[in-house]
Amino acid sequence: MTGFPELLSNARFYLELKLEGSNDSVDGIFMDCSGFQQSQDVIEISEVTPQLWGKKGDTKGRVVRTKLPGNVTYTNLSLRRGLTSSMTLWNWLQQIQQGHWAEQRRDGALVIYNQAAEEQFRFEFQGAWPVRYKISDLDVNSGDFNVEEMEVVVEYLNRVEPK
Repeated sequence: MTGFPELLSNARFYLELKLEGSNDSVDGIFMDCSGFQQSQDVIEISEVTPQLWGKKGDTKGRVVRTKLPGNVTYTNLSLRRGLTSSMTLWNWLQQIQQGHWAEQRRDGALVIYNQAAEEQFRFEFQGAWPVRYKISDLDVNSGDFNVEEMEVVVEYLNRVEPK
């Protein structure tokens, strides 16, 4: 008998980015990510058919509404990590702002693990590039770590079998 599958914790994940031309072994390991959402637009078509309907003697055609699947859209991903001295993410954003976005699109994956640290869920994304960069507010009275946040556009999201 197969047991009920383990519910996965939202705290056991790993999201890694590796950027071309970087000397760092890994360019981004993030502590928080949001925005993994896919939706499909709906196209509604109204057409008049030759079928007659209404009061007796009426010659009007019947209106039929049909809904069809439209384009798939993906929300932007918001990635957060502790601020480090690495310039890699900032340089990536600068390359985009200087017009080199086509060469700077990157692929990555969000992996979620079970309590035994075994991969259980994998969401791969393609064609990611940054659109916003932010660091946390600074406060001399705070003991919090500085956080670096980047919002990236993705062209495609796909859930795949865990490796």
